[in-house]
Parts: sequence; C-alpha cells; structure tokens
Amino acid sequence: MKRRVWIGAGVVGAVAVGAGVALRLRNEAAGVDRQAAAGLWQSSFEQLGAGRLDMATLRGRPLVINFWATWCAPCVREMPMLDRFRKEHAARGWEVVGIAADKKAPVAEFVARLGIGFPIALAGAEGIALSRRLGNDMGGLPFTVVTDREGAIRARKIGEIKPEDLADWANRFGSR
Repeated sequence: MKRRVWIGAGVVGAVAVGAGVALRLRNEAAGVDRQAAAGLWQSSFEQLGAGRLDMATLRGRPLVINFWATWCAPCVREMPMLDRFRKEHAARGWEVVGIAADKKAPVAEFVARLGIGFPIALAGAEGIALSRRLGNDMGGLPFTVVTDREGAIRARKIGEIKPEDLADWANRFGSR
C-alpha cells in the first residue's frame, strides 16, 4: 500500500512539474510574441503607390499580414484569395497587408496586372528580417501573421494559406 502511495505521489509531482514547465514556456512565448508585436507596430515601409505604410495606423483592427515575393509561386497563388478575403471581410474591420520581400518594379507590375486592392509595403530584405522576428524561423515565403484588434499576434503560418485558414482566422479573431 505504501508503495502505491509513493508511486501516486511521484506521478502527481511529475505532472505538477510538467505543468509548471509548460506554463513557463507558454509565458515566455507570450513575452516573445509581445516583443515581436511591438516591433511590428513600430515598423514603417515604403508603400506601393505613394507614401509610407506605418503599421501602427493599422492597429485596432484584425489584420492578415502576408510576407511574399513575385518570384514565389505559392505567394502568387495566394494574392487573389487574400484580395477576396479583404473585400468580403472589410465590413467586419479586417485588413490585409502584403509585405513584399522583393523589388519595386516587379511588385508594381504584378499588383497592377492582378488588380490587388490591399496595401502593399515594399520591404525587400527587411521584410524577411521582420518575418523572422515574428516567428518565421526559416525565413521562407509565404509567411502569414494574423493579429487581433488589440495588436496581439494570434496566428502564424509558413507556407501557402488555404481558404479554410482565412475562414478559421476570421471566425476566431475577428469578432468584436
């Protein structure tokens, strides 16, 4: 009987330690997310068209931030879907921003050809650096970040997004 009590106590202790470690890791990740989000909202980029895109002006609404380039086939496939998402969800406050890790001329030609209506930031190599700070450990494209109305990072996805991803994010992070 004593042995069972000791084994039970050991199991309970192991679970408590595991829960404590998980909680600490979650809190550390949240701290990293807060730092990354703060850096995001301080960012400013040349905007395709004219002027600068200050990310801070977009805070207060749910936001899909898509890091992309014209030479990235999955990125190119996503753009019309992202444009439709923006049109369909603008009334609920959603915005989409494309951060191009590319040169101005090919981006301008691509956006004009497809008639993309959401803001496009021209970030070049700084776009990849920012995506890494936001959790894109490999620096690959496309990379998408979703923030909520408070500016907190709520989702990240490396690789091509699907309509199901956008629908899920809209349902989870876009309500008032």
